[in-house]
Amino acid sequence: MDSLEVVRKFYDETVEYEWNRLERHQVEYELTKRYITRYVQPNDKVLDLGGGPGKYSLYLSELGCQVTLADLSQNNVDFALRKAQELELPLKGLQVDCRDLSGIEDDQYDHILCMGPMYHLMEEDDRIVTINECLRKLKPNGTLFVAFVSSYSFVWDYLLRDPSLILNKENRSQLHAIVEDKNFTGYGFSENFFIRPRDVLSFFKPFCLEKLHLLNCESFLYMRETELLRQSPEVVTAWLDLAEQVCEREDLLSIAEHLMYIGRKQQ
Repeated sequence: MDSLEVVRKFYDETVEYEWNRLERHQVEYELTKRYITRYVQPNDKVLDLGGGPGKYSLYLSELGCQVTLADLSQNNVDFALRKAQELELPLKGLQVDCRDLSGIEDDQYDHILCMGPMYHLMEEDDRIVTINECLRKLKPNGTLFVAFVSSYSFVWDYLLRDPSLILNKENRSQLHAIVEDKNFTGYGFSENFFIRPRDVLSFFKPFCLEKLHLLNCESFLYMRETELLRQSPEVVTAWLDLAEQVCEREDLLSIAEHLMYIGRKQQ
Protein backbone atom coordinates (compact mmCIF):
# COMPACT_ATOMS: atom_id res chain seq x y z
CA MET A 1 0.00 0.00 0.00
CA ASP A 2 1.52 3.36 -1.00
CA SER A 3 1.64 6.29 1.41
CA LEU A 4 -1.40 7.99 -0.13
CA GLU A 5 -3.56 4.93 0.45
CA VAL A 6 -2.21 4.54 3.99
CA VAL A 7 -3.35 8.08 4.78
CA ARG A 8 -6.70 7.69 3.03
CA LYS A 9 -7.39 4.44 4.87
CA PHE A 10 -6.38 5.96 8.21
CA TYR A 11 -8.85 8.84 7.87
CA ASP A 12 -11.62 6.72 6.38
CA GLU A 13 -11.45 4.58 9.53
CA THR A 14 -11.08 7.36 12.12
CA VAL A 15 -13.77 9.89 11.20
CA GLU A 16 -15.44 10.06 14.62
CA TYR A 17 -12.08 10.14 16.41
CA GLU A 18 -10.91 13.01 14.22
CA TRP A 19 -14.21 14.86 14.69
CA ASN A 20 -13.73 14.67 18.47
CA ARG A 21 -10.01 15.50 18.41
CA LEU A 22 -10.57 19.24 18.57
CA GLU A 23 -12.89 18.79 21.53
CA ARG A 24 -9.97 17.16 23.34
CA HIS A 25 -7.58 19.86 22.10
CA GLN A 26 -9.65 22.98 22.49
CA VAL A 27 -6.62 25.24 22.91
CA GLU A 28 -5.46 24.51 19.36
CA TYR A 29 -8.99 24.90 18.03
CA GLU A 30 -9.77 28.16 19.83
CA LEU A 31 -6.47 29.89 19.08
CA THR A 32 -6.64 28.83 15.43
CA LYS A 33 -10.19 30.16 15.11
CA ARG A 34 -9.10 33.49 16.58
CA TYR A 35 -6.48 33.89 13.86
CA ILE A 36 -8.77 32.70 11.08
CA THR A 37 -11.46 35.21 12.00
CA ARG A 38 -8.96 38.07 11.89
CA TYR A 39 -9.17 37.66 8.11
CA VAL A 40 -12.23 35.61 7.17
CA GLN A 41 -15.49 37.58 7.00
CA PRO A 42 -19.13 36.58 6.32
CA ASN A 43 -19.83 35.92 2.61
CA ASP A 44 -16.15 35.20 1.86
CA LYS A 45 -15.42 32.11 -0.22
CA VAL A 46 -13.31 29.56 1.65
CA LEU A 47 -11.70 26.29 0.54
CA ASP A 48 -10.99 23.98 3.47
CA LEU A 49 -8.40 21.67 1.89
CA GLY A 50 -7.77 18.55 3.94
CA GLY A 51 -10.42 19.72 6.39
CA GLY A 52 -11.27 16.21 7.61
CA PRO A 53 -14.78 15.80 9.02
CA GLY A 54 -15.38 19.53 8.84
CA LYS A 55 -14.92 21.24 12.21
CA TYR A 56 -13.56 24.44 10.70
CA SER A 57 -15.75 24.20 7.60
CA LEU A 58 -18.93 24.08 9.65
CA TYR A 59 -17.74 26.84 11.97
CA LEU A 60 -17.06 29.14 9.02
CA SER A 61 -20.31 28.19 7.34
CA GLU A 62 -22.13 29.18 10.53
CA LEU A 63 -20.40 32.57 10.26
CA GLY A 64 -21.97 33.03 6.83
CA CYS A 65 -19.01 32.05 4.62
CA GLN A 66 -19.37 30.11 1.36
CA VAL A 67 -17.34 27.03 2.25
CA THR A 68 -16.12 24.07 0.21
CA LEU A 69 -14.58 21.15 2.10
CA ALA A 70 -12.12 19.15 0.02
CA ASP A 71 -10.54 16.07 1.57
CA LEU A 72 -8.72 12.89 0.56
CA SER A 73 -11.14 10.77 2.62
CA GLN A 74 -14.59 10.35 1.12
CA ASN A 75 -15.84 9.21 4.53
CA ASN A 76 -14.76 12.54 6.01
CA VAL A 77 -16.51 14.47 3.25
CA ASP A 78 -19.71 12.46 3.67
CA PHE A 79 -19.64 12.95 7.44
CA ALA A 80 -19.21 16.73 7.09
CA LEU A 81 -22.04 16.98 4.56
CA ARG A 82 -24.37 15.04 6.88
CA LYS A 83 -23.47 17.38 9.74
CA ALA A 84 -24.10 20.37 7.53
CA GLN A 85 -27.50 19.00 6.55
CA GLU A 86 -28.40 18.45 10.20
CA LEU A 87 -27.39 22.05 10.98
CA GLU A 88 -29.04 23.37 7.78
CA LEU A 89 -25.76 24.84 6.56
CA PRO A 90 -24.88 25.19 2.85
CA LEU A 91 -21.59 23.28 2.81
CA LYS A 92 -20.11 21.92 -0.43
CA GLY A 93 -17.90 18.82 -0.38
CA LEU A 94 -15.32 17.28 -2.71
CA GLN A 95 -13.03 14.25 -2.53
CA VAL A 96 -9.61 15.36 -3.83
CA ASP A 97 -5.88 14.75 -3.72
CA CYS A 98 -4.39 18.07 -2.54
CA ARG A 99 -1.65 17.79 -5.18
CA ASP A 100 -4.18 18.04 -8.02
CA LEU A 101 -6.92 20.65 -7.72
CA SER A 102 -7.51 20.85 -11.47
CA GLY A 103 -11.22 20.14 -10.92
CA ILE A 104 -11.56 23.41 -8.98
CA GLU A 105 -11.77 26.78 -10.73
CA ASP A 106 -8.73 29.05 -10.41
CA ASP A 107 -8.68 32.42 -8.61
CA GLN A 108 -12.02 32.00 -6.88
CA TYR A 109 -11.35 31.74 -3.13
CA ASP A 110 -10.76 34.58 -0.69
CA HIS A 111 -9.13 32.17 1.75
CA ILE A 112 -7.75 28.64 1.71
CA LEU A 113 -7.21 26.53 4.82
CA CYS A 114 -4.50 23.92 4.22
CA MET A 115 -4.47 22.58 7.76
CA GLY A 116 -3.89 18.88 7.30
CA PRO A 117 -2.10 18.02 4.04
CA MET A 118 1.35 19.05 5.27
CA TYR A 119 1.09 16.47 8.06
CA HIS A 120 1.23 13.68 5.48
CA LEU A 121 3.17 14.86 2.41
CA MET A 122 6.48 13.16 2.99
CA GLU A 123 8.19 14.42 -0.18
CA GLU A 124 9.27 18.06 -0.49
CA ASP A 125 8.11 18.14 -4.12
CA ASP A 126 4.57 17.16 -3.05
CA ARG A 127 4.49 19.92 -0.46
CA ILE A 128 5.62 22.45 -3.06
CA VAL A 129 3.03 21.23 -5.57
CA THR A 130 0.27 21.51 -2.97
CA ILE A 131 1.12 25.11 -2.05
CA ASN A 132 1.25 26.05 -5.74
CA GLU A 133 -2.14 24.41 -6.27
CA CYS A 134 -3.54 26.48 -3.37
CA LEU A 135 -2.10 29.67 -4.82
CA ARG A 136 -3.76 28.97 -8.17
CA LYS A 137 -7.14 28.72 -6.48
CA LEU A 138 -6.69 31.86 -4.33
CA LYS A 139 -7.78 35.28 -5.48
CA PRO A 140 -5.08 37.99 -5.55
CA ASN A 141 -4.52 39.20 -1.97
CA GLY A 142 -6.25 36.06 -0.67
CA THR A 143 -5.04 34.47 2.56
CA LEU A 144 -3.52 31.03 2.93
CA PHE A 145 -3.47 29.19 6.28
CA VAL A 146 -1.04 26.25 6.39
CA ALA A 147 -0.57 23.98 9.42
CA PHE A 148 2.37 21.71 10.22
CA VAL A 149 3.20 19.24 12.97
CA SER A 150 6.42 20.14 14.78
CA SER A 151 9.32 17.69 14.78
CA TYR A 152 9.36 18.13 18.57
CA SER A 153 5.74 17.02 18.96
CA PHE A 154 6.83 13.43 19.75
CA VAL A 155 8.58 14.66 22.87
CA TRP A 156 5.57 16.47 24.31
CA ASP A 157 3.15 13.73 23.25
CA TYR A 158 5.13 10.89 24.81
CA LEU A 159 5.75 12.83 28.03
CA LEU A 160 2.05 13.49 28.43
CA ARG A 161 0.73 10.14 27.24
CA ASP A 162 3.23 7.65 28.62
CA PRO A 163 6.83 8.61 29.55
CA SER A 164 7.85 4.92 29.52
CA LEU A 165 7.52 4.93 25.71
CA ILE A 166 11.11 6.15 25.63
CA LEU A 167 12.16 2.58 26.50
CA ASN A 168 10.66 1.26 23.24
CA LYS A 169 13.32 1.07 20.54
CA GLU A 170 11.19 2.58 17.76
CA ASN A 171 9.86 5.36 19.98
CA ARG A 172 13.36 6.15 21.21
CA SER A 173 14.49 6.48 17.60
CA GLN A 174 11.72 9.01 16.94
CA LEU A 175 12.58 10.94 20.09
CA HIS A 176 16.21 11.07 19.00
CA ALA A 177 15.13 13.51 16.26
CA ILE A 178 15.32 16.27 18.87
CA VAL A 179 18.98 15.40 19.48
CA GLU A 180 19.79 15.13 15.79
CA ASP A 181 17.84 18.37 15.22
CA LYS A 182 16.31 17.36 11.93
CA ASN A 183 12.92 17.02 10.26
CA PHE A 184 11.33 13.60 10.67
CA THR A 185 9.54 11.65 7.97
CA GLY A 186 7.99 8.29 8.74
CA TYR A 187 5.17 6.59 10.55
CA GLY A 188 3.69 8.65 13.39
CA PHE A 189 -0.09 8.50 13.62
CA SER A 190 -0.08 7.61 9.91
CA GLU A 191 2.48 8.33 7.18
CA ASN A 192 3.75 11.67 8.45
CA PHE A 193 6.04 14.63 7.97
CA PHE A 194 7.23 16.57 11.03
CA ILE A 195 9.05 19.87 10.53
CA ARG A 196 11.53 21.80 12.64
CA PRO A 197 9.91 25.12 13.61
CA ARG A 198 12.77 27.14 12.14
CA ASP A 199 12.30 25.51 8.71
CA VAL A 200 8.75 26.73 8.15
CA LEU A 201 9.57 30.25 6.98
CA SER A 202 12.38 29.09 4.69
CA PHE A 203 9.95 26.64 3.04
CA PHE A 204 7.66 29.52 2.06
CA LYS A 205 10.35 31.89 0.73
CA PRO A 206 10.10 30.79 -2.95
CA PHE A 207 6.33 31.37 -3.10
CA CYS A 208 4.54 34.61 -3.97
CA LEU A 209 3.32 35.08 -0.42
CA GLU A 210 3.61 37.89 2.09
CA LYS A 211 4.12 36.41 5.54
CA LEU A 212 1.48 37.60 7.99
CA HIS A 213 1.99 35.24 10.93
CA LEU A 214 3.82 32.14 12.12
CA LEU A 215 2.31 30.87 15.33
CA ASN A 216 2.43 28.11 17.87
CA CYS A 217 -1.17 26.87 17.81
CA GLU A 218 -1.03 25.79 21.45
CA SER A 219 1.10 28.75 22.63
CA PHE A 220 2.49 27.72 26.07
CA LEU A 221 -0.64 25.79 27.14
CA TYR A 222 -0.24 22.36 25.56
CA MET A 223 1.52 20.64 28.45
CA ARG A 224 -1.21 21.70 30.91
CA GLU A 225 -4.21 21.59 28.58
CA THR A 226 -6.00 18.71 30.32
CA GLU A 227 -5.87 20.47 33.68
CA LEU A 228 -6.81 23.82 32.15
CA LEU A 229 -9.94 22.47 30.48
CA ARG A 230 -11.25 21.33 33.86
CA GLN A 231 -11.47 24.97 34.91
CA SER A 232 -14.44 27.30 34.46
CA PRO A 233 -15.01 28.91 31.03
CA GLU A 234 -13.95 32.24 32.52
CA VAL A 235 -10.57 30.82 33.58
CA VAL A 236 -10.03 29.04 30.25
CA THR A 237 -10.81 32.21 28.30
CA ALA A 238 -8.45 34.28 30.43
CA TRP A 239 -5.58 31.86 29.75
CA LEU A 240 -6.42 31.78 26.03
CA ASP A 241 -6.36 35.58 25.95
CA LEU A 242 -2.87 35.54 27.48
CA ALA A 243 -1.68 32.71 25.23
CA GLU A 244 -2.85 34.52 22.09
CA GLN A 245 -0.68 37.52 22.91
CA VAL A 246 2.55 35.49 22.84
CA CYS A 247 1.90 32.56 20.48
CA GLU A 248 3.96 34.16 17.69
CA ARG A 249 7.06 34.54 19.83
CA GLU A 250 9.99 32.75 18.25
CA ASP A 251 11.19 31.36 21.58
CA LEU A 252 7.86 29.56 22.07
CA LEU A 253 7.73 27.86 18.66
CA SER A 254 9.80 24.90 19.85
CA ILE A 255 7.16 23.89 22.41
CA ALA A 256 4.41 23.72 19.78
CA GLU A 257 2.73 20.55 18.67
CA HIS A 258 1.16 22.38 15.71
CA LEU A 259 2.53 25.39 13.84
CA MET A 260 0.56 27.60 11.46
CA TYR A 261 1.84 29.88 8.72
CA ILE A 262 -0.51 32.56 7.44
CA GLY A 263 0.36 34.36 4.23
CA ARG A 264 -1.22 36.72 1.73
CA LYS A 265 -1.04 35.94 -1.99
CA GLN A 266 0.89 38.65 -3.79
CA GLN A 267 -0.29 39.90 -7.15
